[in-house]
Amino acid sequence: MKYIFGNWKMYLNHEESVGLANVLKEIKVEDDVKLGVFPSALAMSDVVQTMKESSFVVGSQDAGFPEKGAYTGLVSAQMFKDSGCTHTLVGHSERRHVFGETDEDVRKKLEASIGAGLVSVLCIGETKEDRDNDKTEYRLKKQLMKALEGLEFNGAELILAYEPVWAIGTGDPCFSDEAARVINLIKEDIKQYQSQEVPVLYGGSVSEDNVVSYVSLPEIDGVLVGGASSKSDTFTGLINNAVT
Repeated sequence: MKYIFGNWKMYLNHEESVGLANVLKEIKVEDDVKLGVFPSALAMSDVVQTMKESSFVVGSQDAGFPEKGAYTGLVSAQMFKDSGCTHTLVGHSERRHVFGETDEDVRKKLEASIGAGLVSVLCIGETKEDRDNDKTEYRLKKQLMKALEGLEFNGAELILAYEPVWAIGTGDPCFSDEAARVINLIKEDIKQYQSQEVPVLYGGSVSEDNVVSYVSLPEIDGVLVGGASSKSDTFTGLINNAVT
C-alpha cells in the first residue's frame, strides 16, 4: 500500500477547501493506493460530505485530548470522529515547534485519538540542530518512546510520518535515499512497541517533481504533502506522477 496524504494546513478557507475537494473527488486510483486530505476544522464537515463517494479519506490536522468540557477553542478527537473524519495528524512538527507541544501532549493526543477510533498519523522528526549534532536517531527514538511506550492500541491503526523539521516548507527536502535510511531505523525501533507492521511516510517539501523519488523506494510507504496539496494543479499532478 502506498499513501498520499495532503495536509492543507491554514492555506485554504471554507470555500476554497470545498472547491478543491470537488476537484479531487474525481481522481480514481488502484486499491493499493490510499489517498487522504486533512482540511481545517471549519471545513471538515463539508469536505467529508464532498469526499463521501471518492477515493479519499478525510482527517483532522490536530485533535484535543479532553473529550469534552470547559476547554475554550479546543476541538476533541471524538468531535472530529463525530464529524465524519477517519484519520488525524498527531504531533505535527508545526504543533511541536510553533505551538510548543511537548512529547507528553503528543502522547495524550494519541491516546485520545485511539480512544475515539481515529487512525492516528504520528509525526516525528529531528531539527537541524539535532542533525548537525548527530542526534537524529536519538531524537526519533525518544519521540517514539514518549508516544508509544506502554500504549494500548486496542486494535487501532497507526501510521507514522517522518518529517525532518529542517525540510518542512524550506524547499530543501531530505533526499530520498537518506529518507529511506532513516525510515528503516524507525521501522526497526517501532517493533518494540507495535507487533503489527506500521507504515512510515515521508513528509518535507514533497512536490510533483520529486514525489516519485520517494514512493518508488520500497522502504517509504508514501508521502505526507504540505503546501503542494493545497492547489488542485500541483496536488493532482503529484498524485498522477506517484501512481503512474
